[in-house]
Amino acid sequence: MPRRSTVSISEFSVSDGEAGPYGITAGPDGALWFTMVHHGRIGRVTPDGAVTSYQLERASSGPSIITTGPDNALWFTEFRSHRIGRITTTGNIASFPLPTPDAGPFGITAGPDDALWFTEANADRIGRITPDGSITEFPLPLSGAFPSAITAGPDNRLWFTMNQANAIGAIGLNGDVTVHPLPTPASAPVGITAGADGALWFVEIGTGRIGRMRTDGHLDEFALPDSASRPHAIVAADDGTCWFTEWGANRVGSITPDGRIDEYDLPSPSSEPHGIAQGPDGALWIALEIGTIARLTVL
Repeated sequence: MPRRSTVSISEFSVSDGEAGPYGITAGPDGALWFTMVHHGRIGRVTPDGAVTSYQLERASSGPSIITTGPDNALWFTEFRSHRIGRITTTGNIASFPLPTPDAGPFGITAGPDDALWFTEANADRIGRITPDGSITEFPLPLSGAFPSAITAGPDNRLWFTMNQANAIGAIGLNGDVTVHPLPTPASAPVGITAGADGALWFVEIGTGRIGRMRTDGHLDEFALPDSASRPHAIVAADDGTCWFTEWGANRVGSITPDGRIDEYDLPSPSSEPHGIAQGPDGALWIALEIGTIARLTVL
């Protein structure tokens, strides 16, 4: 049996305990960029721990998920102000209001068409925004689905979780939507990522499972040792392993393509891990709501 990897975890203080670091992504400038959901700020931390942050127009805007766009800017959702935001690596900020009132944008990812695709959790829609700010919205065939995270799949479709519909969705560039119901009741999927194996990997926060879905809809589910661990976000690393946060258990976990799971405790108690990304240094970077960013390095 393969040995469990040895890891080193360090933490960088990036804000006070109220700001709420939440989403995180690797930027085009060699730094990690993250959202501070409670203070309406966007942060930047370098691999050596240097921190900069930028205030959005509205402190109550609720910046949530962040990703690098095709224009080498950082794009993020503003869940409470119902906007899509953009910040350049030099700190210039723009914000685009959505056509649908109270849409609640949450997940966002770069698509294969040089646009950004995002979920509208409150409106049961998937949105698309071009780098110049042109927005298109596509309705889902379900109501009350609460579409959450979204990622680009290997099949030129965008794949997303539907937290309240207990389903995984896929949308083509023409807006055609396919829905794949999940067999486990109340699984409440949230984070999703495209794995190196050509499948989509996602977390089931409601039941403590990791799901793997092929593009034809075939599903495998892997139970975590702690069903109450509340896995939240997931990212695929370069070596094919997927890493995920366990919000309810103060851990970070990994799963190999064949389903082997390892878990690692975070050093600060009750740190509330949310977003996770692989950095340019190959380490895993985790946004902790207590006001820090953790770096996990496999030794």
